Order: sequence, then structure tokens, then C-alpha cells
Amino acid sequence: MMEVVAALIWDKDRFLICQRPPHKARGLLWEFAGGKVEPGETKEQALLRECKEELDITLDVGTEFMEVIHAYPDITVHLTLFNAAIVAGEPKLLEHHDLQWITPSEISQYAFCPADKEILDRIKTCAAP
Repeated sequence: MMEVVAALIWDKDRFLICQRPPHKARGLLWEFAGGKVEPGETKEQALLRECKEELDITLDVGTEFMEVIHAYPDITVHLTLFNAAIVAGEPKLLEHHDLQWITPSEISQYAFCPADKEILDRIKTCAAP
């Protein structure tokens, strides 16, 4: 099982999503910023590194939002999503195909990676008035 971390980054009522590059597995699907935890790293360290490498941003990693285990045909991932805030930099397209800031009501307009479904359902529930 692969350990993966991701960031739920809010800007007022919108959160950041990233579109996977077309040449990668699950290409052009949307996901949260983040990536694989390397040996010897904590989840928080991995999230800081991945966001710096892929978006050129520095995060303040907060509390865990939720965890999900999802089995894809080629790999099983244990995804931990953290609440996070950008403390330095503006997100840049260094790795991803596109970036968007969306509201919870716009989630259905984007095709997300299947592992994110439970997370997105919770975001919609938490954001409901």
C-alpha cells in the first residue's frame, strides 16, 4: 500500500484543486495537491516537500481532515488529507496540467480521482449551510 498525503487549502470559500498531467496514471483527473510519502519522512514533511516541488508554495500544515484507503486497479493508496494554508508563494504549474480554486458547490463540475470521492462528499457536507 502506498502512503499518500494531500492538502486541503482554502482561500475564503474556495479550495485548491490540481489537474494531473495527461501522461500520468489517472491523467487529467482532478486531485488535491500532494504526493507520495518517501521513506524516512513524516506525512507532514512529505506534504511540505511535494507542494514545494510541484507548486512552489510553502504550507502551514494543520490538522488531519480525513483518511481514505482506495484500491485502484494498479495500486492501493492510503491517502491522508490535511488542512493547510499557504504561507509563502503563489501556486505555479510546475507539474500539473491545470489548477483551479473552486467552491464546494462546484465539485460536480470536475472529474476527480476516485480516491477523493469520500473526501469531496465530506467537504460538501461540511460546507452546507
